[in-house]
Amino acid sequence: MNAFILSIGDELVLGQTVDTNSAWLSQQLATVGCGIAGHGTVPDNQKMIEDAIRSAAGRCDVLLISGGIGPTEDDLSRQALAVVLGAELEMNEIWLARLHEFWSKRNAVMPEMNKIQAMIPRGAMMLENTAGTAAGIRAILTLCDVDLKTDSATGIASCDIFVMPGVPKEMKIMFTREVLPFIKERSGGAVILQRTLHTFGIGESAVAEKLGQLMNRGRNPSVGTTVANQIVSLRINARFDSRAEASERLESTTADCEAALGDLIFGRDEQTLPHVIAKLLGQGENKLTVCTAESCTGGLLAKMLTDLPGSSAYFTQGWVTYSNLAKYDRLGVPTDVINVYGAVSEPVVEAMARNARRLAKTTYALSISGIAGPDGGSATKPVGTVCIALAKPDPNDRAGTVVYKRTFVLTGDREMIRDRAAKMALTMLRFELLSKPLPF
Repeated sequence: MNAFILSIGDELVLGQTVDTNSAWLSQQLATVGCGIAGHGTVPDNQKMIEDAIRSAAGRCDVLLISGGIGPTEDDLSRQALAVVLGAELEMNEIWLARLHEFWSKRNAVMPEMNKIQAMIPRGAMMLENTAGTAAGIRAILTLCDVDLKTDSATGIASCDIFVMPGVPKEMKIMFTREVLPFIKERSGGAVILQRTLHTFGIGESAVAEKLGQLMNRGRNPSVGTTVANQIVSLRINARFDSRAEASERLESTTADCEAALGDLIFGRDEQTLPHVIAKLLGQGENKLTVCTAESCTGGLLAKMLTDLPGSSAYFTQGWVTYSNLAKYDRLGVPTDVINVYGAVSEPVVEAMARNARRLAKTTYALSISGIAGPDGGSATKPVGTVCIALAKPDPNDRAGTVVYKRTFVLTGDREMIRDRAAKMALTMLRFELLSKPLPF
């Protein structure tokens, strides 16, 4: 069983309003095993809405339309549906009475234009709107497959069409009350279970190579990759006729992905790198703490570490030492080290991390210095060059400090380089907390 989601409105087409309805509907459909044939967005133009309904209905079992059933002249979904169905709009007296009651309770007279919200195509069914004034519509569109050579019908199919308000609150209530039970019954207990696994540190193509045949098209559960904010995520979708089978196969595929990628996977679903770091810092018998010393990231690393409630349990303080003078004055980085190696160098970030750990008296210290661009690069140190250091206790002398440092050449614009640098520092700390070497 497949559904097509059609959103109506000039504001959506022009990007003035983000279409959150389609995303929410897709998530709800997955819970009852209904696939998605596609999404569409159409402006407030009756002819274009008619064409979109005809086109979408031929590609799905259920067509979900949101928007275009308000009282104004640009609300044209009901009129377009009536044309497609070949039926006249008729007044639904039950809903008209409800509209009059709605205004009466507010000691007001219903505007004449609102009567249109009680009109539905002849033969269609009204859907109750418990949160607004626009009645929803349920209709069945009969479709004929035509042999173009003989101009004769070769088969008859139908598409169930549901028209709901565009206002998210009204749409969600109507869908849950009136539409979801119908789809759930039609799907026969099928379900689509989903899981997302997150990686950081290697590119999307490298992740795909490691997954190999797990990403074969047509596989169920399916495995696909997406990239957002430098994070490569695996999206696993298991579609089966029963929840038990879907759950079993989802777990099996998850285990296969984890075996292929190992510790490159840092979290699942809503987990972020800071979430994972916070959990790892709180696992040991001793209280583990961290501080930061940043240059090019300008406090972004400290922000990531403190975005979570309760971060004061492990984060103590941070320094933003953007200038060379600040590195010397606040963190005691020797001027001769800066003069000899440059501010963006492993000796400088080593001194930053070592001294930050000593001053803050923390278990770990992370330091970053780099060239975020767009200017400032050179042949030997191009834009994107970032040095990161991690200071930690010396295993042979708890009073001492050892420093692990790395140089990376990161790609992207200034914002991307800064974001990637901060996440790389968190990744270095994560692997340290796992007692494993950085795998790239």
